[in-house]
Amino acid sequence: MDPNEDTEFNDALRKHGILPPKKERTPTPSPPQSPTLAAKLEDKTTDEIDELLQEDNDSDTERVMLAYREKRLKEMKAEQSLHRFGDLLPISRDEYTREVADASKVDEPGKPPGTGTGVVCFLYKEGIHPPSVRLRDQLKALASRYPRTKFTAIVGDKCIPNYPDKMLPTLILYRGGAIKEQLVAWGARTEGSIEELEAVLIQDGILDPTKFPQRPKSPVNEDDEETHLKPSSRSKLKQKAANDDSDSDFDL
Repeated sequence: MDPNEDTEFNDALRKHGILPPKKERTPTPSPPQSPTLAAKLEDKTTDEIDELLQEDNDSDTERVMLAYREKRLKEMKAEQSLHRFGDLLPISRDEYTREVADASKVDEPGKPPGTGTGVVCFLYKEGIHPPSVRLRDQLKALASRYPRTKFTAIVGDKCIPNYPDKMLPTLILYRGGAIKEQLVAWGARTEGSIEELEAVLIQDGILDPTKFPQRPKSPVNEDDEETHLKPSSRSKLKQKAANDDSDSDFDL
């Protein structure tokens, strides 16, 4: 007699404690479901979708790809409308209020009133000054990476008369017309990394993340992008388009 056999007799023996309780069978886990086409396309760029469109796809697959491609284009256009900057802008003392303090009061399109714009003002020393040169290069890289944040630069003693060299380079961080923080002699004593600087600016709410930090390889203009598609996809895209048509702590 097999005590593990599933019979009425064994069940009766278990009921009277003669046989131990039957072990519960561990269900076999179901294999993970394959990701849907929509899930695969969710994080794809337009260039990656274009590459997929070059493959042999059935009409339903191609229709879904074209829909996601159009969705991604709209997202990119909406994002790029917020990319108002992208470089380190030299300013003069007379421009400080307009380009820094007042600029930080400007709300981004579509954002709640009062959110303002993150502005970084870089005070540096002219000539050979390694900390200023190093920080300038880091700020240029961050300006390109975060085009929603305004980065400005001015010689320290031209911004603030008699500003001591030992306090350079200095970063004055603005948002909503107010100074959020002042980073004095940043990287002058120890060489600060761009990652450390980026972390501080994010913590202070100066950097706004962007979904598409780099410009796409393909142009965002839909007409120009059509040249990247195979003829069948171009015609479907055109057909769809046709259907759619019927204040500072210093004395500044």
